[in-house]
Amino acid sequence: MIVLVTGGTGFLGQHTARRLLAQGHQVYLLGRDFATATDLLTQGAVPVVADLRTAAAVSAACAGVDAVIHAGALSAAWGQPAAFHAINVGGTEAVIAACQQHGVSRLVYVSSPSVIFDGRSHVNATEEAPFPRRFQSVYALTKKLGEDRVRAAAQEGLPTVIIRPKAIFGPGDRSLLPNLVAVARRGRLPQIGHGHNLVDLTYVENVAHALTLALQAPTAIGRTYHITNDEHLLLWDVIRYVLSRLGLRLRRRSLPLPLVRLAAALMETQARFSGRDPLLTRYTAGILACTQTYDIRAARQDLGYRPLVSVAAGIEETLRHM
Repeated sequence: MIVLVTGGTGFLGQHTARRLLAQGHQVYLLGRDFATATDLLTQGAVPVVADLRTAAAVSAACAGVDAVIHAGALSAAWGQPAAFHAINVGGTEAVIAACQQHGVSRLVYVSSPSVIFDGRSHVNATEEAPFPRRFQSVYALTKKLGEDRVRAAAQEGLPTVIIRPKAIFGPGDRSLLPNLVAVARRGRLPQIGHGHNLVDLTYVENVAHALTLALQAPTAIGRTYHITNDEHLLLWDVIRYVLSRLGLRLRRRSLPLPLVRLAAALMETQARFSGRDPLLTRYTAGILACTQTYDIRAARQDLGYRPLVSVAAGIEETLRHM
């Protein structure tokens, strides 16, 4: 199978491409800078220099491929709304149009459980959980709008699958754990909330596994799936363990979530005027303080998905690379 991976030079894209190559597929990597993906090129991946915001380039990249894994996105807690819309919505529209134009046999869209996060705790949320009235970040809103485009394309006959991996971590991650570690190194990471909130984390190799399964699962077309490690863990216990392994610790004082949200709102207001990212956003505060666990029975049943690597083993591998 010839598979195009958008965001192919990114964290998840590279792990997915590596898995596809190991399975014998021909892989095209869509990205802008291939300096970090030289090992994949050595293994036979084909670089496709393109920007998701350029529809003609995306169309050319999709010519002759059998399937597309659309992992490319602007993923951040803060940023310019126009950039999020251009990449996460406009880029997805370009990918869909290209798939339709060239008769691609399947489009797998990488979304996020953040599209259903309303700032409150979710316990074993299923794919049928409603979207919030107010999205917690522009990222979450634009990923939901991307899902809307994918569902509309499915109604028009394009075979699609939506995958929502939760809290991806692993070697090469430049976001989740590195950001927490960086704040802790500056002595500015307190526990937010009571510290009893459970979360689902997902090791990156497990997400790559789910994506490759979604390429061929016959009953997955038109469906949406949550993907996690299926281990409900106390988030702050995990954070403390990672920091202890690195010789770091949390600040002694824990802060109540309402107070942190108020402070974050003020930081966001200041950021809009200064043009600099806020130290903390209300979205991030909620993510760190609320329980977020997800039901993956649908993925187990339809995709045959089973986590291949435990959270504990994944953390050890991540720490080894860090």
